[in-house]
Amino acid sequence: MPQHGPSGDDPDVTPGPPPAENPQPAETGAPEETPPAEAPAPVPVPAPGIDPDEPPAVPSGKFGTPGRPLRRSSFLIGFTGALGVLLAYTLYLGIRNAGGILVLVVIALFLAVGLNPAVVRLGRWGVPHGLAVAAVALTVVLLLCGGVVALVPPIVTQSGQFIDQIPSLLDELRRNPTVNDLVERYDVVERVQGAANAETVGRALGGVLGGAQLIFGTVFRTLTVLVLTIYFLAYFDRLRSLGYSLVPRSRRHRVQLIGDEILAKVGAYMVGALSIAVLAGATTFVFALIVDLPYPFALAVVVAVTDLIPQIGATLGAVILSLVGFAADLPTGIACAVFFLIYQQVENYLIYPKVMRRSVEVNEVAALLAALLGVALLGVVGALIAIPTVAALQLILREVVLPRQERR
Repeated sequence: MPQHGPSGDDPDVTPGPPPAENPQPAETGAPEETPPAEAPAPVPVPAPGIDPDEPPAVPSGKFGTPGRPLRRSSFLIGFTGALGVLLAYTLYLGIRNAGGILVLVVIALFLAVGLNPAVVRLGRWGVPHGLAVAAVALTVVLLLCGGVVALVPPIVTQSGQFIDQIPSLLDELRRNPTVNDLVERYDVVERVQGAANAETVGRALGGVLGGAQLIFGTVFRTLTVLVLTIYFLAYFDRLRSLGYSLVPRSRRHRVQLIGDEILAKVGAYMVGALSIAVLAGATTFVFALIVDLPYPFALAVVVAVTDLIPQIGATLGAVILSLVGFAADLPTGIACAVFFLIYQQVENYLIYPKVMRRSVEVNEVAALLAALLGVALLGVVGALIAIPTVAALQLILREVVLPRQERR
């Protein structure tokens, strides 16, 4: 029986292609569609000023999964609006009731801003921060005590002299025939006796108690401002950093630059104003000694304090000292008026421009309006902080508001 060998050996079999190693099944239907390639996920681009390595702010899951937002129904909108109005009214009441304390805080802040350059200068000289704050605070306390020592004794002395002279004044009035005629015609003695009853005595005691309350209140407010100023000076850098951290990071750098510029300019203005006031007081003290005015140190303190008030303070101090001079005698009063007329010209055109060359220049009209508004709102305190406030607002207007308006 013939045996067939491989196809290569059989001459009657035509050789074909070699079989595939992995044969595919036969296609019986439509060709299979190739699935589309997946698009790459978009890469998030961080906002300008945001650190790309910082993880995004996502709920921690510690307090559960956030639920769906509430539906904006008319009842919910009205209730939310009513709560907002109630909260605003409560905030208004709180600010109104705490107005006195807030004024003290504002005064302490401005004093801290004005005294911080002295602390920084001492720090540059190698003095530790705590010791520098203590030195500046001790200087302020000594100046305050000097002013009290200068003002209180003259007031007490003059009051005692007036009380001692009351009997002699009454005797002179009794010996005057015109006064006696008026007393008899209008029954002044009976009216005085009728007025001297329990109600009048109660009012007098109330006045005395009111005076004591005024004195203790003034001492308390002064000590409060002093303590707050020391705290603000000690933690000035921390408070400034905390304030800047409340600003979004994308705007924090610009806000920090503008804020530091405002603090520098306001501090320079307050230091310059204090320097000019001290110079005015020292000059007045020397002049009062030359013309032999009574209580020269007290008058110098009055002139220095009034010189801190912008626009009208120097004139007010000149009027007070001139009145004291005219009370002494006519030539002394004329000398006081001439002295202050010359000194104010020197201060306005020579001293003030040189001392204030580093601070923000404020328009004269804006300074006058700010001083008037400050007096109307906060009294003398408002007048003292009016110019630094206008300087800060002027810088913000020039660097922020006006450029934004130009870009629109």
